[in-house]
Amino acid sequence: MRRVLLPLTALTLTAAATLTATTTAHATTPTPRISTAFTLPGEKVYPEGIATDPRTGTVYVGSYADGTIYRARPGARTAEVFLPAGTDGRHTANGLRVDARGRLWVTDSTAGVAVYDPRTGTRLAHFEVEGGGASFVNDLAITPDGTAYLTDSYRGVVYRVTPAQLAAGSGALRTAFDLRGHLKPQPAGTATLNGIVADRTGRYLLTVDMTAGELHRLDLRTGAITRVTLTGGDLLHADGLDLSPDGTLRAAHNTTNTLTRWRLSPDGTRARLTRTLTDPALQIPTTLTHTRGRTLVVRSQFDKNGPLTPSTGTPTTFTIATTQAL
Repeated sequence: MRRVLLPLTALTLTAAATLTATTTAHATTPTPRISTAFTLPGEKVYPEGIATDPRTGTVYVGSYADGTIYRARPGARTAEVFLPAGTDGRHTANGLRVDARGRLWVTDSTAGVAVYDPRTGTRLAHFEVEGGGASFVNDLAITPDGTAYLTDSYRGVVYRVTPAQLAAGSGALRTAFDLRGHLKPQPAGTATLNGIVADRTGRYLLTVDMTAGELHRLDLRTGAITRVTLTGGDLLHADGLDLSPDGTLRAAHNTTNTLTRWRLSPDGTRARLTRTLTDPALQIPTTLTHTRGRTLVVRSQFDKNGPLTPSTGTPTTFTIATTQAL
């Protein structure tokens, strides 16, 4: 704040003392690290995924409870329903991404992924999981060439949808990377792979094993799968990831109400922890999106009569948080 110096006459001494006291009080009042960006209408939303359209600033949020997709235009304090629950048979909305052409991709953990026109809400394409056995399609990333990669938390694989498949409009999800031999052994039915991001140059993907707290690098040129060396911490309970063009990786750790920031090496083989923010006000953060100097975080409230047990009470208004501390 710029300070204006006035002559210290008898009249201005009192004013100066008052200004000093006020300035001091303001200086010692802590600025909230977490605040509310906008609210989501509904009593049992339990949001999971979030995506920002960088061209328009529009933010999309998905409901894990019933698959509703919400849309918040720039400056809006309350989101609106963009795609109602059950649209096209969608039961959940986990991972959300907006591709370079503005199309909205939405994963349904029970089925696969669908692609929507953001202007009309029309479903443009859909791809389904094949085979028997447990499956949980979770998050997705889109590479510069338009290929989408999706994690399956139960099967420990990453699926791929190419631009040619997208143009065809439908089909089965095909495995691009099988990480089962690279993940630490876990009991059957344990969720492992979760968030996934793509390097802006199209060289590799990064996906997190939330149960082991490890990060894996998937080389898109060679197909090699390697573990990223983490320094200063781990990614235990990490859910959603966000990778900025400058190599900053951000993660939302759900049950610990924590956000972390990491500095990646240029080749994506190493990551160093540079910031940790833990705050109950995050309300079980599931994922995040970073753009224009702020980070938006999904407050899932999964522990409030949601999918986490035991319950710790009833949910309050569902909101998306914002922070500039990450």
